[in-house]
Amino acid sequence: MNCKIRIPWLFVALMLIAIRADAQDCSCEAQFRWLKKTFEENDAGFSYAVSRKGAEAYASHTEQMERKVQTITDLDTCVQAMSDWLKFFRSGHMWVGAKRDAAQPKEENPAEVRKRFAGWETYPIDMKAFGIRMKKMTVPGFEGIWSTGPYTMAVEKRGEEYVGVVLDADSVYWMPGQVKMKIMTAPDGAFNMTYYMRDHSAQTFNDVKLIGNNLLQAGFIILQRKEPEYKSNPDILNYYRLMDASGPFLERLSEQTLLLRIPSFQHAWKKAIDSVLTANHDLIIHTQNLIIDLRNNGGGSDASYEHIIPYLYTNPIRSIGVELLSTPLNNKRMEDFMADPDWSEEEKKWARESLGKLKQHPGEFVNLDTSGVIIERYDTVYAFPENVAILVHENNGSTTEQFLLAARQSRKVKLFGTTTAGVLDISNMYTVTSPCGNIQLGYALSRSLRIPDMAIDDKGILPDYFIDKSVPSYQWISYVQGILERTK
Repeated sequence: MNCKIRIPWLFVALMLIAIRADAQDCSCEAQFRWLKKTFEENDAGFSYAVSRKGAEAYASHTEQMERKVQTITDLDTCVQAMSDWLKFFRSGHMWVGAKRDAAQPKEENPAEVRKRFAGWETYPIDMKAFGIRMKKMTVPGFEGIWSTGPYTMAVEKRGEEYVGVVLDADSVYWMPGQVKMKIMTAPDGAFNMTYYMRDHSAQTFNDVKLIGNNLLQAGFIILQRKEPEYKSNPDILNYYRLMDASGPFLERLSEQTLLLRIPSFQHAWKKAIDSVLTANHDLIIHTQNLIIDLRNNGGGSDASYEHIIPYLYTNPIRSIGVELLSTPLNNKRMEDFMADPDWSEEEKKWARESLGKLKQHPGEFVNLDTSGVIIERYDTVYAFPENVAILVHENNGSTTEQFLLAARQSRKVKLFGTTTAGVLDISNMYTVTSPCGNIQLGYALSRSLRIPDMAIDDKGILPDYFIDKSVPSYQWISYVQGILERTK
């Protein structure tokens, strides 16, 4: 006897729908749609950027990217395309990256990392012949053996470009023979560099230059020559020491002047910064001049500079507040704060009250501090330091610029150098993960109440004293010291 089991067609149809719904579309095209929608609905600077650059320009930029992502099949190329799309809006406080650890332990397997980059470009150098040629190099140039951090590389001219090839590294992310950087000649005769970071992401820099005989600088990347050997200038060696510093420090330049070097305001450095200030408090308040070198300080946490302000203070400091864009996704950050075990009960209470205010105004910008202006007052005005010079340049942004806005209100303070990066108005980063779990987007939750009347983004903060290119970067400190001490 044959028994036939009849399955209702309705049941089959429902099962097919469920299976189809469960099969997440993780194509680059679908992931870009998620990125675009998330950014448009939640980023605090989206509407501001479109209003400045025009809706037509935004539509054209997006249409080009929508066509491009249709043909992309690998994750890294997809992420790069997304990053290119984001560049339309501003230069900082947003990012997109591959979340490779979605199903991996925190420390990646070295074999897997090597496999991932096994196809990376290589360039063979005959080191014996190169060594013989280096001995004949009498004029310092880009060619030679250079080191930066854990990397040692040989730089050799190949046609119209210079190629930096790894000689020694961690042998995990980077292997000997792989191309770590390239230097190209720009149409204007200057040099540009493409430098590949630890994760092989590309950083591009303009105005690549030799500093003296044995330093090569491109943006925040500084390489030190190992071979061939040329005579070193002590001032240049000291400059390299300052730029390569792994933490804050203070030292005496003369009886009249101190130097405080702070490479970063990252929150992890707060204790070190506070420790340097505490240990040298008496010295600081009894010395006439203070130079604060912030070059290559890209920002961090406002809390990291709070104990510097009292030494600069002469009058009340006004700080303009921010307003937060209220959306269900953005407001989740307050929920994250409330669930954070490292937050105190008082801080969690603030987050809970803030969340209540935000939920009352969905889709709107909300000023949690109704005054919009914070005024700081201190009981003490120190006689010394009498003059404070802060060294700034194009690599200063974010929190560092916030510090400069506060510091320059003091009658003691002058900024020396070049215009800063201009990455401050749109801030307070939040990170979300794509539905496929392999891409993360960082975007901004707040915009400054300074805009549009005093926008910093894409403009930067101008120095009080511009240091032109006739003063090399390794002489900035002695140059400023001379001005403070009124000597030539």
